[in-house]
Amino acid sequence: MSNSASPRYLALDVFRGLTLALMIIVNTPGGENSYAPLEHAVWHGFTLTDLVFPSFLFVVGAAMSLSMKKFAVHNEAYFLKHVVKRGALIFLCGYVLYWFPFFTPDLTLAPFANTRVMGVLQRIGLCYLFASLIVRYSGLRGAAIFSAAALLGYWWILASFGDYTPGGNAVLKLDLALLGAPHMYHGEGVAFDPEGILSTLPAIVNVLAGYAAAVWLRHKGPNQRTLAALVVAGAACLLLAYGWNALLPINKKLWTGSFVACTTGFDLIILALLVGVIDMAGLRFGTYFFEVLGKNTLFIYLLADVAVIVLARIHVDGQMLYRRLYEVLFLSWASPYNASLLFAVAYMLACWLVAYAMDRKKIYIKL
Repeated sequence: MSNSASPRYLALDVFRGLTLALMIIVNTPGGENSYAPLEHAVWHGFTLTDLVFPSFLFVVGAAMSLSMKKFAVHNEAYFLKHVVKRGALIFLCGYVLYWFPFFTPDLTLAPFANTRVMGVLQRIGLCYLFASLIVRYSGLRGAAIFSAAALLGYWWILASFGDYTPGGNAVLKLDLALLGAPHMYHGEGVAFDPEGILSTLPAIVNVLAGYAAAVWLRHKGPNQRTLAALVVAGAACLLLAYGWNALLPINKKLWTGSFVACTTGFDLIILALLVGVIDMAGLRFGTYFFEVLGKNTLFIYLLADVAVIVLARIHVDGQMLYRRLYEVLFLSWASPYNASLLFAVAYMLACWLVAYAMDRKKIYIKL
């Protein structure tokens, strides 16, 4: 793996698995009480949890560097067929996930009219598709130009067609106009989609950043100068982010340009550290745990969400099975904060066991 001629780095697989593990943990707290780093920022601001989704996009871009290299020897029809199909299938998986379990408690078909359109997988599918097109037809130079134009243009749109408040921003206005409130996220009591249509534009830059970092690594090889360059680039992004924050707040739910710069900065530094420790120093202790999750990422993500929905639909003594498991197995002896964390970790480990069994049987589900 430390050979610079190798087309793949173990660090990237570990990064993907680590990101998925954290995503499952923050999505399944069990109770209402979570430690602050495992909560999203209420609005402006930044927490560890806010880094998870953009890191996932960053790793999608890094993995894309391999697929784009394979696509380079094929014609346009082949390329377009595969990237459009993959992007559409990821989007569809996300949409169907929000429609699941398809029937209401009285066994009537769940109406499409109340199904959320956008979401995490939908954003991943769209960002993958557009990032692939940008790289294919304009290369790294075009990707850099697009990134600057997208972040500055998005800033202009936010400033010109609304403000940075939860109820007055341009992201909300566009989603209400095009999707309507019933098709939006209501997890916080009001219609607002943190994976909305407009805010998907700057999220494409996270994918392009991951792609550029992986291409840089493959071209230069894993050495101290390469990793130093990644760290310096990451530090520069963080300086930009926190300087820009004075004018455009770091905000995950709006996915502001300062948020993109902040998360890209952290991801570049994390990637450099992982490559240095795993691919250069050769330390492998514990890496297999995250590799397992990284080999069936989409399937395990879907499994984790579907299982929560099923556990919430099954009732025992009038109580959701999801909640009952949390209370009986963890809240009965641990404090609310510790019980929430332990439940989330246990749930992630249950998903890991499925991934482990699949890896042992060499079952890999890919789109």
